[in-house]
Amino acid sequence: MKKQQFLLIGSGLILIVILYFFGKTTIPVSESPAIAANGTAESKITTDTLLQRAKEHIPIAQLSTITQLENSVVRGDVKDQQIRVYKQLASMWADTLKHPELGNFYIGEAAKLENSEKNLTFAARFFLNELLVSDNAAMQNWLATNAKDLFERAIVLNGNNDSLKIGLGACFIFGNISDNPMQGILPIRQIVEKDSNNLYAQMILGLGGVKSGQYDKAAERFLFIVKRQPDNLEAIFNLAELYDRKGDKVNAVKWYKASLEFIKVPEAVKEIEQRIKALE
Repeated sequence: MKKQQFLLIGSGLILIVILYFFGKTTIPVSESPAIAANGTAESKITTDTLLQRAKEHIPIAQLSTITQLENSVVRGDVKDQQIRVYKQLASMWADTLKHPELGNFYIGEAAKLENSEKNLTFAARFFLNELLVSDNAAMQNWLATNAKDLFERAIVLNGNNDSLKIGLGACFIFGNISDNPMQGILPIRQIVEKDSNNLYAQMILGLGGVKSGQYDKAAERFLFIVKRQPDNLEAIFNLAELYDRKGDKVNAVKWYKASLEFIKVPEAVKEIEQRIKALE
């Protein structure tokens, strides 16, 4: 069974992770550019590297369209024109060429020009969600670097938004962008000290505990969340996976079974039921 480093925030994505966590053996499409030709992970990647590799595998006609759009951005001196082109590039990469990470990069570039808290946050959260399911160090760094920039810009516009500060902290905890993870943990702890019912902050700290191997502390965070939100699938599944890692079969089975109440995707249900049987 191939295990992720940790799971994520967002019920829309957690089912994908469940399937990947239990059954998949291939690297997700969005992470594949981070793997070198010899199959080893690179220490760092750049947007230019991702673009270059992606362009090597797209049809000539679509490559020509991409090039024209890129050139029009360089030539364009009107902000609205640049925003429009960035959004066209985003649509091409995400919808047509199926590279959502590059699509979101251009959504982020447009958001920077628009200087809108909403749009900056939208792009930042996409990068953060991808970061939380990536197990490739180079890709984690790229995702976190982009998310950090967007979160910081949004915080300039609204310094009182704790969710933005939590997202920024998560970039430092999970993104390999700092040798000091406390740089991300301390601001989130301060938010929890101010408001223990900030469940987003509790979740990030719980995931951070899993990443650092502090399973008991992580379990406390997830249990705190479940007590207040009994239908929180993220917390429930993280508890199951955490106890599974610890070798606590009884509690792992308990929480895997609890997760089945909220999972409606047959493939995910099947994978979890198989895991339960293996543990019992």
